[in-house]
Amino acid sequence: MAAKRITKKQAAEISRMAAIVETLKTVYPESVCALEWGGQHGGERDALLRDSWKLLVMGRLSAQCTDARVNIVCKDLFEKFPTVEAMAEGAIEDIEAIVRPCGLYHTKAQNIQDACRILAEEYGGIVPDDMDALLALPGVGRKIANLLLGDIYKKGGVVTDTHCIRICGRLGFYEESIKDPLKVERILTPLIEPAEQSDFCHRIVQFGRDTCMARSPACGECPLKELCKHGK
Repeated sequence: MAAKRITKKQAAEISRMAAIVETLKTVYPESVCALEWGGQHGGERDALLRDSWKLLVMGRLSAQCTDARVNIVCKDLFEKFPTVEAMAEGAIEDIEAIVRPCGLYHTKAQNIQDACRILAEEYGGIVPDDMDALLALPGVGRKIANLLLGDIYKKGGVVTDTHCIRICGRLGFYEESIKDPLKVERILTPLIEPAEQSDFCHRIVQFGRDTCMARSPACGECPLKELCKHGK
């Protein structure tokens, strides 16, 4: 089957996104996950896989909660439940008590325990490297699945969190009124090289906190101002 031809407009957007990716690399040479799960700075492969369940847990807790709060809460959570087996077998009341500051704590606690039980029983405690298998885990949607595939297995995947959705809309890749994560993922995925997707998403979070804030973006100091369509 012949490859689908892209239009001049699509080619221009791919080129603009590539320039944005390279600029963000210059501004943020290190791409680091905001969730401090233990593997965000690299490390031995076996250790990353062994701790991969922690990123799943933190990803689930981050829904409608700040990364900073999740990082604080999970220090206590992982101290009390240091292994995937411990989390799977722990008293649900104890898990709920710790994750309560993250909101929706009944649902989140049950999700992370059920997911850890499946990981322990069916995957040897290791997060699977398949999208369908990840989506079958309790509480895991495409955002978390893409985060896991990108950070653990380097498979790429666009993590459409609030920063990514807001900033890429502001940059002009789609109407800013679009807030649907799946729709945004489908728009952005063909624009970004797979090998760059995971790191781009981490850098866009840093950029959103440092420069492109929701209420008061520093447009005059923005390193992407020549590549941005906002206000043009």
